[in-house]
Amino acid sequence: MTVIVDYGCGNLFSLASGVKSVGVEPVVTGDPEKIAAAKRIILPGVGAFEDAAKKLRESGLGEVVVSRAKAGVPLLGICLGMQLLFEKSFEYGEHDGLGLIPGKVVPFEGMIPKELKIPQIGWNALKLKKESELFKYSKDGDYVYFVHSFHAVDCDEFVTATTEYGIEVTAAVQRGSVFGAQFHPEKSGEAGIRMLDAFCSIRN
Repeated sequence: MTVIVDYGCGNLFSLASGVKSVGVEPVVTGDPEKIAAAKRIILPGVGAFEDAAKKLRESGLGEVVVSRAKAGVPLLGICLGMQLLFEKSFEYGEHDGLGLIPGKVVPFEGMIPKELKIPQIGWNALKLKKESELFKYSKDGDYVYFVHSFHAVDCDEFVTATTEYGIEVTAAVQRGSVFGAQFHPEKSGEAGIRMLDAFCSIRN
């Protein structure tokens, strides 16, 4: 069973549609028992880090996701869902993440050329840095769709892909069976669907 975690901060319909397109019927749920029984977990995320982290914490779903990830269940965080995998975010304050991947999330402001717009919105090419099961059907230079104002740093050991936006930006990470994509695979056309297909074929 592939579960998409519903904690009130995700673009659930398009993500579920993307997973269905690779022949997998996802379960979209906020039920801790169903998440605990999942063979694969997808953590989406849209909005503010502080709000999302609070909802995960107060619902108890964050604890379940962390426990299953540490048990080796494949976990994919998407966009804000990826940022939540890190130890901390400095998005309008300092906030604790799930701590599954060492590193922190910081704003683009002050780090990219002033002529570039924030948020970064649009298609950008991936530079594949390391082998990853998420990219087994992908190729260097594939274009994917980004929407974000914050990015992950101090996580070089776990970076599997980057993109250029005035600076080299962390686009994807992996630590064991924990994966993160700063971009939206479900909005990235065929390239993104190939990644969802790759993730849904991972066995723990």
